[in-house]
Amino acid sequence: MNSLPDHVQQYSTSPVFTEETVPKGLLKNHNTKSGVWGLICVSEGELEYTIEDKEVHILNPNKKGVVEPEIKHHIKPLGSVSFYIKFFK
Repeated sequence: MNSLPDHVQQYSTSPVFTEETVPKGLLKNHNTKSGVWGLICVSEGELEYTIEDKEVHILNPNKKGVVEPEIKHHIKPLGSVSFYIKFFK
């Protein structure tokens, strides 16, 4: 997983989601638009973050997930979780 580039700036933040309120689209492969980066921030619990069906990371309050533009990815709640996503460009 790569890091956010230094030149990007935050422009939006999602609502806080839980294992019960996570949008179904986030659970299957999807991607951000060209030039749009994301940062998955877990407040409580754990999320499994899969990048291009080959790289898997366990995210928690101490480990954030970087979403690169146009790269297919999906998440899976691992039990009780709350998280949000910051968007950058």
